[in-house]
Amino acid sequence: MNRFKTSKFKNTTPKIAKKDGWINNVRAGSFSCQGNHIKASSKLVVFNAEQAGGGMLGLTSVKPGSDGQWTVSLFSCHSDLVTDMDFSPFDERLLATCSVDETVKLWRLCDPELQGSNSPEQTLHPGHGRVELVLFHPTSSDLLAVGTTNSPLIWDVSRQDAPLAVLEQHSDHLQSLSWKRDGSLLASSCKDKMLRVFDPRAQLAPVQSTKGLQNNKDSRILWAKDDFLLTTGFDMVRSRELRLWDSRKLSSSVSSVSLSASSGFRMLIPLFDDDTSLLILAGMGDTSIDCFEVSTSEPFLSQVSHCLTDASTRGVAMVPKLAMDVMSCEVMHILQMTDNYIIPISYQVPRKNSRQEFHDDLYPDTAGTTPAMSAEEWWQGGNKQVEKVSLNPEKQPKPKSQSPPKKEASGEGRKEEPRGCSTSSSPLSTPSSSAAPSRSPSSTSGLSSGFLPSPSPSQAAKAIQSMLGPISKFRHIHGSVMHRDTHITNLRGLNLTTPGESDGFDANHQRMAVPLAISGGQIAIFERSQPGRLPDTSLATIQNSVNVADFCWDPFDPHRLAVAGEDAKIRVWRVPEGGLTETLTEPELILQGHTEKIYSIKFHPVASGLLTSSSYDFTVRLWNLDSGDEVKVLSGHQDQIFGMAWSPDGRLLATVCKDGKVRIYDPRRSTEPVQEGPGPEGHRGARVVWVCDGKYLLVSGFDSRSDRGLYLYSAESLSSGVVVNIQMGVSPSTLIPFYDPDTSLLVLTGKGDTKVHIYEVVPDDPYFIECSSFNSSEPYKGLAFLPKTECNVRDVEVIVGLMLTKVTIEPVAFSVPRVKKEFFQDDVFPDTAVCWEPALNVSAWLSGSNGRHKKISLKPKDMTPVSEAPKEAPVRKYLPSSVYLEEKTDEQKKEELLSAMVAKLGNMDDPLPQDSFEGVDEDEWAKYLVQVIVVGAQVVGRAFIRAVRLEYSASRAAAQARGRSAKESAAASSISGMSLQEAQQILNVSTLTPEEIQKNYEHLFKVNNKSLGGSFYLQSKVVRAKERLDKELNIQNQKEKQLNEET
Repeated sequence: MNRFKTSKFKNTTPKIAKKDGWINNVRAGSFSCQGNHIKASSKLVVFNAEQAGGGMLGLTSVKPGSDGQWTVSLFSCHSDLVTDMDFSPFDERLLATCSVDETVKLWRLCDPELQGSNSPEQTLHPGHGRVELVLFHPTSSDLLAVGTTNSPLIWDVSRQDAPLAVLEQHSDHLQSLSWKRDGSLLASSCKDKMLRVFDPRAQLAPVQSTKGLQNNKDSRILWAKDDFLLTTGFDMVRSRELRLWDSRKLSSSVSSVSLSASSGFRMLIPLFDDDTSLLILAGMGDTSIDCFEVSTSEPFLSQVSHCLTDASTRGVAMVPKLAMDVMSCEVMHILQMTDNYIIPISYQVPRKNSRQEFHDDLYPDTAGTTPAMSAEEWWQGGNKQVEKVSLNPEKQPKPKSQSPPKKEASGEGRKEEPRGCSTSSSPLSTPSSSAAPSRSPSSTSGLSSGFLPSPSPSQAAKAIQSMLGPISKFRHIHGSVMHRDTHITNLRGLNLTTPGESDGFDANHQRMAVPLAISGGQIAIFERSQPGRLPDTSLATIQNSVNVADFCWDPFDPHRLAVAGEDAKIRVWRVPEGGLTETLTEPELILQGHTEKIYSIKFHPVASGLLTSSSYDFTVRLWNLDSGDEVKVLSGHQDQIFGMAWSPDGRLLATVCKDGKVRIYDPRRSTEPVQEGPGPEGHRGARVVWVCDGKYLLVSGFDSRSDRGLYLYSAESLSSGVVVNIQMGVSPSTLIPFYDPDTSLLVLTGKGDTKVHIYEVVPDDPYFIECSSFNSSEPYKGLAFLPKTECNVRDVEVIVGLMLTKVTIEPVAFSVPRVKKEFFQDDVFPDTAVCWEPALNVSAWLSGSNGRHKKISLKPKDMTPVSEAPKEAPVRKYLPSSVYLEEKTDEQKKEELLSAMVAKLGNMDDPLPQDSFEGVDEDEWAKYLVQVIVVGAQVVGRAFIRAVRLEYSASRAAAQARGRSAKESAAASSISGMSLQEAQQILNVSTLTPEEIQKNYEHLFKVNNKSLGGSFYLQSKVVRAKERLDKELNIQNQKEKQLNEET
């Protein structure tokens, strides 16, 4: 910008969100530290909370939830005050924190509603006293700048032992650090009033320094455009000032702006946007926020806006550029933290058609989220820059991985699915045997042919099928939560932070195991035969004495539970018949051998008494539970073991590791892997499972951009790499796979997700066939699946699982819609393996024997397989023409009407359906009754009157044709339009007594209500019959009165 050119940002306007758009339930801490007190990624927001002496952080999201509200949770980070925090520019959920307790911790954050007590991914111990500052490198992954009391440190977090460099010690307290945008230089400000610029790879001493500050109170330094630096601090008369420096000659500042004086030396927090050159200045305790535009030429600093806020500032953060609402011309989005709220403030440039088109002059390409290099590459002298991406919604990068065609409904206006409903993955209905077949000209030319032709797909259907590829018979699979009577409710104190390698929930056909967030590593056991609400009192539990890392049930013994603890021991417990009645403290068996914390444990699928475990010591060990001995130690892993899985025949063991490798072991032949291949590039977690009868390995993990994905490998050739992979979107939790070998269905879900993905896996292209998904209205904490015998084959349930939520355990059934449910669907229920009985024991397996489970049929004795169902005769599509041409006489219509009414009257003493309904409160009923009368009288009344008039006209015409039996009765029949005999038949009365007439009238009027299957026409008949009989009673009473007077 220059003095003769108008800036496009000169009219940038701050817009403070309305109060209903503020994040409330915030109790901000006002602690003395060098951090900004609040930081934001494109998804999450963390801030200093006043609880626990500042050792806790608050966590919320940038955008509200589906209900329009923000969830705010707290998690404990450090044992003392959290002094600073920073999100990774390449991972929106990776947070670094530092503290007075002299540690730096890295956290993998979940969504706020899932956040509980957390465990850091890494902990660094700089060993230089109190840690004040932490800052991620802008171009390299795993690289941190850490500021202790007097020294800046450069740390490669992948090497936890020591920092890469300890820069020259400052003579006083370090106050701020800032990386240059290209990552080459690091600048610092200090209480000794000095500004320093370091090139950490060249020398430990600063390459430039100057005494640039006039006051030793709080100061900040920030890299601006190119080689320019910004500093905020105080001058000699305690006024706050902003200065611009050229880092190539720090002897004097290029420009300066004096701001208002502050009581108590309240510091100015600067936030700079490199794309727009806009600078935000927010003073601690102030009720205003200033915006400047920074230029490398005159005028260097130009004020753009001065925003008055509703409350004083406790901290301020800038939301990353990729989260901006670019279609509303939003160029900056900041979050102001006050004592009780976090207030979003949007800076927008007024433009015409701001909601209809993208203004590319406001949005140059911005830095992406893929690191340019590793920390080691940077340390060796690399200067690669982060690849820039466009903010234009139409130019967003498309996924490069191969994926099967997905048929998704438009997301616009799509409402959230209610809990327990399934959504089809495709809005396009594909042809099947149950679909309407094509019609030939002969079959549609007229009514002479009343039969359907034999089903055969049309040419159009074949074209669609060839375009869409193979179609799964399970594509319309439907998941639903079972009846509430089968739920276990009132769960309390769940442990929601089990390690990522653990499923966090396990069940067999008799009972379930749930970890509790109670000291001592306690696990609650719930019997499936005892559903209902749990008491508010304490429960009998299994007490492990240490935190639980993983646990699983023995597939061949429903009473035996193996639990791995953080003390590197495995405890084997036996649950008594009928469940726990008292807390168990003594395990049946303790297995020791690992030297570090255990990741996960798995039972062998074929041999009884054989357990597998993986640990932080990078080994996999096999245990003989019959003898309590360690029988095998598998090596070859170079990093954390994310997951392991036995092959279906129990011969081979597959593992996936953080070192980026997938391995297959034959434990009885070698302790080294027999095959090895490249695994997922991401390091956030992974799972592995065998599919297609052991022909393929399926790995769920993350790519280099932290997007979830599925990777399919050939079990015969791991080194050949991935056969096919598909992307599954962005989420922090690893997808946990469950594979049903009978149906080849793959069920995928992550802890904290609300959606269950279902695919059919086939051994040939396209390998993955997407089926309908299951959605829940709230996140679930775990999903465990039960043996095939728990499926109700009469309802075509192919998979049954148990869903753990925050307060309940709910059974979920996945069924396939079928027309002929009276037959056993043998095409979806092949003979299933008896996986609950061992094929051999551990000793036989170790000696080299192999075995397979026997198989049984799931067909009930009283059902016939659908493949043997008798073929049905051709279905008549059109009714015979005689049905349409035949017209009923008045007598036939009246006879049918009377027969129907008499049939209902025959059940007069039976209770009505509404009689069994639960009542409502009298006041509530009165309130709604008034509304019903006012509104219903207008709608229902008019319809009823029309029906009465129509019936009156028809009945009067019929009555006039029958003649008059008596003068008075005839007159009454003419007026009412109904004869006396007809009225008696309708109300089914033989003698005219007021009591019987009234009783029958009330009953018939009620049972012919439209809501119970009746109609206004039938009710009108009843009313007219009652009027006619009342008239006849009146005539008889007058005759009797006249006779009495004459006598």
